[in-house]
Amino acid sequence: MMELLKNTKIDFMSKRKYTFVISGVLVLLGLFALVQTILGNANMGIDFVGGTAIQVKFSEKIELAEVRRILEGGQITDFDLQDMPVENKILIRLKKQEEKLGAFSERVIDVITTKLVDKKPIIESVTEIGPKIGAKLRKDALFAIVMATIGLLIYVAWRFQFRFGVGATLATFHDVIVVFGIFYLLNKEINLVFVSALLTIAGYSLTDTVVVFDRIRENIKKLLKDPIETIINKSINEVLSRTIIVSLTTFLAALALFIFGGEVIHDFALAILIGIAVGTYSSIFIASPVVILLAKKQQSIIRKK
Repeated sequence: MMELLKNTKIDFMSKRKYTFVISGVLVLLGLFALVQTILGNANMGIDFVGGTAIQVKFSEKIELAEVRRILEGGQITDFDLQDMPVENKILIRLKKQEEKLGAFSERVIDVITTKLVDKKPIIESVTEIGPKIGAKLRKDALFAIVMATIGLLIYVAWRFQFRFGVGATLATFHDVIVVFGIFYLLNKEINLVFVSALLTIAGYSLTDTVVVFDRIRENIKKLLKDPIETIINKSINEVLSRTIIVSLTTFLAALALFIFGGEVIHDFALAILIGIAVGTYSSIFIASPVVILLAKKQQSIIRKK
């Protein structure tokens, strides 16, 4: 494999106290965002709270202000508009509608098709999700994330040692909750697409961490007398070039999706971009330091015995 960096001797583990502080702040932000989401104070998508989404295509470009004026003139309120200018499309969303969802979608379609006849509107899709279905989807999404995290712990603990499993699980949790917190700060919509992105990030984070752990395991057998910090620093430096190349190529692929993928996949790509950066960071500054802490704790227990 091509090497960007050769024979590096960076003392990563000496920085772990500072990175723990930074990560602690980011995790607290993520936990705050999670609590706010549970309380219903986040920008939840209709996947989780119920509502209607109508995608309309026009023959030419149309301004959101014009669509908003038309809908408000038709006595339709509490809606969100999302523009897709490249494709001349508008996504109309309304959450927690009290009236029947079908009646609402019919009203919106009637207003759009009668008031914007000159724009030749075509109703491409109508998605309706009731509150009960939304609540079930929200519960299932949380269950999927929890089970994925438990599965990661079991897999890494089986492949390596329990302390490695704890380190990988904490790093994965760190990545998921940090991305969640950042999305909350940006007021991005929390929906099933975002949950899919979180699960993708969890998988990517684990893959990156396992590469580092593999090298640590090899070096522990070779350098039995060396301090654990020395072994981990040496291992990270040996795979640093590989980590940078893989992260960079993955980042560029996600960046292409972010720029050219259109509005539908925009937030998914953004989450992946943030997740790649955070996942690479956590493999070095979260997962590995946790292994050191647990190794020293184990040594301390042995000495006391």
